Amino acid sequence: MLGRIWGWTSLSRRRTYLADRAGASGGSFLGKMMSDVEPLFTRADGSYVFARWGRPIVPVVFGVDDASLAVFKGAIEAVVTLANHHMAETDPELGVNLMVFFCQDWDELPEVPKLDQLVPDLEPLVAKLKQADANQYRIFRFDEAGAIRACFVFLRMDEHLLSVHADTLALAQAVQTILLWSDKAFDEMPPLAMIEDKAVLRPEIADVVRAAYDPVMPAASQDASHALRLAARLTPVS
Repeated sequence: MLGRIWGWTSLSRRRTYLADRAGASGGSFLGKMMSDVEPLFTRADGSYVFARWGRPIVPVVFGVDDASLAVFKGAIEAVVTLANHHMAETDPELGVNLMVFFCQDWDELPEVPKLDQLVPDLEPLVAKLKQADANQYRIFRFDEAGAIRACFVFLRMDEHLLSVHADTLALAQAVQTILLWSDKAFDEMPPLAMIEDKAVLRPEIADVVRAAYDPVMPAASQDASHALRLAARLTPVS
C-alpha cells in the first residue's frame, strides 16, 4: 500500500504558468504575513493541508523524447536543490516515486501497463478528466507521518500545453510537485515569471519552498498556524 491519496484536476482555461515582467519585478503577493502564506495551502473546502517530501525524489518521465527528458529532469533537480532536499537513483521501496506521464488523449492511460495497479479507479478517473476537459492531473501519496511518498503527474498535450515552452512546462511541474500546494494556490498568481525572456520561479515562491524544507519544520501539517512559522522564515521583501 502506498498510503493516503490526494489528487485534483487542473483545467487549461484556468492554469497560467507565467506572470508578466512587471509582476516579476514589482511587489510581492506573499509578503511576510501569515494571511499571505496560508492560502497557498488552504484547499477549496477551507482545510489547511501542507506536506513536503519525506524521502529522496526519484523521477521518471514517460512519453517525451530524450531532449525533453533532460529538460524535465534538470528542472526537477533545480527545484530539489533549491529546497535543499535530495534526489536518488532508486527508491528502495518503490523504485521510482515521481512519475510524469505525457499523452495526447486521456484514453491512452488505461493502456499503460500496470498503471491501474498504481492509480486506483483508473477508468473512472479517465472519465472524470475527459468530462472536465482537464489537461493535467496530479496524485500525491503519503507515508504514515503524512509526508509525500510518491507523486503521479498526468499531462494531456492539448493546444494550451503545446503552446508552453518545454522549459516553462518542466519548471512549473517541478515546483507544483515539490510541495502539496492548495488546489487553488496559483489561480490568482502563477508560480513562474518571465525575466529577460526566460521563465524563472517567482522569488516569493522560491522562498516558501526553502522555508518549507527547513529541517526544524514538520514534514506535514493540517494546522493553519503552520503558515505563521513558514512566514517567519521568508526573506523580507521591500
